[in-house]
Amino acid sequence: MVNESPDTPPRRTLRPTRRGRLVLFIGILLVLVVAAAVLVPLLTRGPKVERARSLVIPEGRRASQVYAAVDKVLAVDAGTTGKAAGTADLPLPAAAKGNPEGYLFPATYPVTSGTTPQGLLRYMVDTAVRRFGAEHIAEGARRNGASVYDTVTIASIVQAEADTAADMGKVARVVHNRLARGMPLQMDSTLNYALSRSTLHTTTGDTKIDSPYNSYERKGLPPTPIGNPGEQAMAAAINPTSGAWLYFVTVSPGDTRFTSSYTEHQKNVAEFNRNHRSASGG
Repeated sequence: MVNESPDTPPRRTLRPTRRGRLVLFIGILLVLVVAAAVLVPLLTRGPKVERARSLVIPEGRRASQVYAAVDKVLAVDAGTTGKAAGTADLPLPAAAKGNPEGYLFPATYPVTSGTTPQGLLRYMVDTAVRRFGAEHIAEGARRNGASVYDTVTIASIVQAEADTAADMGKVARVVHNRLARGMPLQMDSTLNYALSRSTLHTTTGDTKIDSPYNSYERKGLPPTPIGNPGEQAMAAAINPTSGAWLYFVTVSPGDTRFTSSYTEHQKNVAEFNRNHRSASGG
């Protein structure tokens, strides 16, 4: 052990004052801030990943409505997508004859800055061809004596006419029953398609229009689907509910009456008209 001499001054431990500690802390903080300022650009200098937007196409929309929705989401001039449909080389079945109505599958589609009308339409048609080309749909169509394209057309009518999902199978059965009997379909939805409108009310004049979609005057199916059906409507078209119904009318929301009796149907139509007059204050 080394003993210090009495003349040697005692050792002192250097401790910063409160002010000194504050200055030291500020200095360290500045160093960290500068380091972070240098590090953040290094971490974020890579390419930014674009976040895709979504385009929702609901069941039953017509091709014209789908085109308008695509124009809007892509921020292109109105009519751009409609024109693109004719040049997009869509993988449609031969029976469609180049018309994508019925094959613009209702779903949610991703959209980025690189999305084009042609590319988006091909995506929709590819999806429809894949879904509608499933073996169970082909088998269901054969069982009903129809082609897959005709089944898509039936499904589009079911989609437009059924008030609820539960009614789809019954509406499909009415369509099949009328076709089997050689009766005109007499569906207001086909007239609405011909007149580019959507309404529950059809006049006598409407039923006289000269159009291949006038199912009051012409027997059989319309020449194309009248909208783009979803999978529920397709399931109803290939597996309609069993029944002898030939007529139906939605008397009030959620209350659709199906019958095989024309007399009973007329009573239901009269009730519909009374409800309509009451609702409109007439």
